[in-house]
Amino acid sequence: MNKITRRQALTATAGALSFLGLAGATAHAAVNGSRPAAPATPTGTVDEVYQGRRIRITPASDGGGHHGGHGGHHSAGLPTVSIDGRELHVMRNADGTWISVVNHYETFSDVLPLARAAVRDLQGAALVPMGGM
Repeated sequence: MNKITRRQALTATAGALSFLGLAGATAHAAVNGSRPAAPATPTGTVDEVYQGRRIRITPASDGGGHHGGHGGHHSAGLPTVSIDGRELHVMRNADGTWISVVNHYETFSDVLPLARAAVRDLQGAALVPMGGM
């Protein structure tokens, strides 16, 4: 009867785990877009197409860095994030993470992943401007 050695078992296990890791990374890239991450704000401007939607991010202008006015106007100190030319209202939390009007319940370390998540959450719907508050 054929018996598998410990070395053969470890080799087979390592090979299978490597394959699964590569397959998972490939699937993740396919779902989230295979493009490398664009430069993050505030160091530069981002202009990319993600899942068929144009994301544009421009760095924060000089300003107070506080959560400013509403109504579709860019707040001082915050980057401008737009999806297909419509502004996505973003807010910075006290811990430095970011949230958007599309999803207040998930935080992001940067505005680019936040914008990409908003594109996924919109599921093809147009971003509607915020009304006056």
